[in-house]
Amino acid sequence: MLTDRRAFLAAAGALATGLTTQASTGERSSDRGNGPVKKVRAIAFDAFPIIDPTPVAKRVQSMFPSKGDALLSAWRTRQFEYAWLRTLGGTYTDFWQTTRDALVFAAASVGLALSDTGCDELMQTYRELKAWSDVRAGLEMLRQAGIRVAFLSNFTAGMLDAAVENSGLQGFFEAHLTTDRVRAFKPDPRAYSMGIKAFGLSRQEIVFCAAAGWDAAGAKWFGYRTFWLNRSNQPAEELGVKADAVGAGMQELLKFVLSG
Repeated sequence: MLTDRRAFLAAAGALATGLTTQASTGERSSDRGNGPVKKVRAIAFDAFPIIDPTPVAKRVQSMFPSKGDALLSAWRTRQFEYAWLRTLGGTYTDFWQTTRDALVFAAASVGLALSDTGCDELMQTYRELKAWSDVRAGLEMLRQAGIRVAFLSNFTAGMLDAAVENSGLQGFFEAHLTTDRVRAFKPDPRAYSMGIKAFGLSRQEIVFCAAAGWDAAGAKWFGYRTFWLNRSNQPAEELGVKADAVGAGMQELLKFVLSG
């Protein structure tokens, strides 16, 4: 069983780095040079800097008051471990199915008899999520500054579409860069390379905005300028790289990308 998340990520990152080639990313060798820092022209967002996931935790707690914390911890851990294992094992399934599989396992691991109906109810919460309260104003400012934005996420397109519609954010984002396109979850470089191909820009013209420390590390391994939007004040992962900047909300992200 994978119990050391950081060691697993470090190993995955080393493997991913070894597999990265110019052909797979579509990037010129000069894009990773040590020349002047280029102006930010686009931001690739993970889902959770934009989308508030707390309703999932609230639904779990309301359904299982005595074991909610244990179920949440097991579900979140197995959710990402399954994603990484499926990528490394070449047996990709989309994030919706991966999340459901993780939930079934997590419930069994903490001794809960989760019915199909209960599983459906918890999964449905992912289609009811909305944006954080500071997102719309931040996106408006980015649009005024001419900075393009898109999701680069493990989420399926359907999950992202639902959140955008629930939040009334239609028209802000370019086509979703879901990992379903490359059948590899982050931190595999095939996932991060979607930003370069979709935006038609160099790595240094793109900022990747991560919600999790491991994702910030993965984006740095890939070579993106990286902002960690750390809303829950988590410690940085010990993976040999650090985000270029860290903040707790959209205002800090705006300061970072608009200061150049």
